Amino acid sequence: MRKLSCLFILFTWLFLPAYSQSKNKTTLTSIDAYHYQVKKESVYTKAAVACAHPLASEVGAYVMQKGGNAFDAAIATQLALAVVYPGAGNIGGGGFLIARKKDGKLLGLDYREQAPAKASRDMYLDGAGNAQTQLSQNGRLAAGVPGTVAGLFATLPYAKLSFTQLIQPAIQLAENGFVITEKEATNLNKSQEAFIQYNSVIPVFVKSVPWKAGDTLVQKELANTLKRIQANGAKGFYEGETADLIVAEMKKANGIITKEDLAAYTVKKRIPLEFDYRGYHIAGFPPPSSGGIILWQVMKMIESYPMSSYGFQSTQATQLMVEAERRAYADRAKHMGDPDFFKVPVDSLVSKYYIAQRMHTFTPGKATPSSNIPKSSFPESEETTHISIYDKEGNMVSITTTLNGSYGSKTVVGGAGFLLNNEMDDFSIKPGVPNMYGAVGGEANAIAPGKRMLSSMCPVLVTKNNKPYLVAGTPGGTTIPTSVFQTLVNMIDFTMTPADAVNKPKFHHQWLPDEVYIEKGFPETTKQEMIKMGYHFTDRAAIGRTEVICTQGNRISVAADIRGDDSVAGF
Repeated sequence: MRKLSCLFILFTWLFLPAYSQSKNKTTLTSIDAYHYQVKKESVYTKAAVACAHPLASEVGAYVMQKGGNAFDAAIATQLALAVVYPGAGNIGGGGFLIARKKDGKLLGLDYREQAPAKASRDMYLDGAGNAQTQLSQNGRLAAGVPGTVAGLFATLPYAKLSFTQLIQPAIQLAENGFVITEKEATNLNKSQEAFIQYNSVIPVFVKSVPWKAGDTLVQKELANTLKRIQANGAKGFYEGETADLIVAEMKKANGIITKEDLAAYTVKKRIPLEFDYRGYHIAGFPPPSSGGIILWQVMKMIESYPMSSYGFQSTQATQLMVEAERRAYADRAKHMGDPDFFKVPVDSLVSKYYIAQRMHTFTPGKATPSSNIPKSSFPESEETTHISIYDKEGNMVSITTTLNGSYGSKTVVGGAGFLLNNEMDDFSIKPGVPNMYGAVGGEANAIAPGKRMLSSMCPVLVTKNNKPYLVAGTPGGTTIPTSVFQTLVNMIDFTMTPADAVNKPKFHHQWLPDEVYIEKGFPETTKQEMIKMGYHFTDRAAIGRTEVICTQGNRISVAADIRGDDSVAGF
């Protein structure tokens, strides 16, 4: 009888319109879309979620409380983010998932966007051969074939609940609305002109008066799109009415995604990269993400040095890390791309010999100009969002997903209510021409039909003595690998708490331009001493929004970045 009662409660939550209306206010079961708070850190004993929006974190935790595992939470949280965090949460983009199942086996799912069949190497060059970055960054031609929905269904075999159940919270949040935060209002207001410019039908993100904190965002068209996916599975997106709407949107201007492109999209399983650092075992994502290789390189470049005795952001530690970053990003520019189209020399790039050779030119106390770090040779987006999840069974899931720029291409699919990515800009649209994040590329990342553009995303898992230790990741375009690098070093070498590891000021170097970017609060003494060594510094806005879950026995410490509305939830 007790079992039947529990099943009835679960059925009621998952299948009935689980909300109550009072004065036009909506409550999603125990998740109140009109009254919620950001929680930056907490300690739980069974399961935890950290992501870019408190409502999405609560959805993920709630799913696990109701019998789901970390994979269920991964699906439900991504769908919720597509509603409550339109700047980066998405069904019109793509991403990478790396997981360690409770049996210790690793899983890598690549649902990165890819170039349409009509894409070509020089599609963003004018008659004189000049790069037209406005076309690769805004509007319909900037969009690659979306992979997120396919990725959700590729995750489903590892989940416990049905997709029908897992998508329901997102449908309710879209259909009934939610209250936006001050940061969301600011971001929507900043993008009003772009939304008007790149849409033939004005989307719900545009208001006649400025958005303000406490306003309600209702997305009926998005809710209907989610319902088609709920009813028809992945075909509810890649075929039928939604596919027709995407193609119709392409035809309104210069877009090139076809129904054939959508129907042909597939998720690819990738073998995660694994390496050890000071007794910890780290798993990262392989190409077409550059994040895993960069992380492996930079951590191995510094491993032989006494980082803990140097101290956090001391001149010695910072210089060493900057020089490691400089060398890894030079390799990114020449050697990294879609492995299905270009032979990425992974084994060579991460070999002990090569890494030692790469650091041979490092001189403590002296800057190595990027012009002296050539792209090596040997035979052979900043708007992204990250989700970290851990469940009571021991499953670890780390997901980074993106539209690339903030609100992607700024184009909403008419009648479908979701934003398209501007991921084509992550290709090298012309050798030597930087993308919107300043990254330079070449042949390895040239545009080709069906090819997946190089990414900087770096979802990561860390174990200690074969037991779960860290789930981490961040958005931030090319700053992603360096932010993850610093977070891991902060915890492993400098023994910081997750909150301090995430929130302390960060720095970044990416070979070109030859600048060290620093956040507010970076030590002035270190800066001045490094200027004397020959380094150039540039102040910049927030770097990344890192989410970390640290498990130690029955204690699950979780931290969400202070740089946004990021929030944690769990039980």
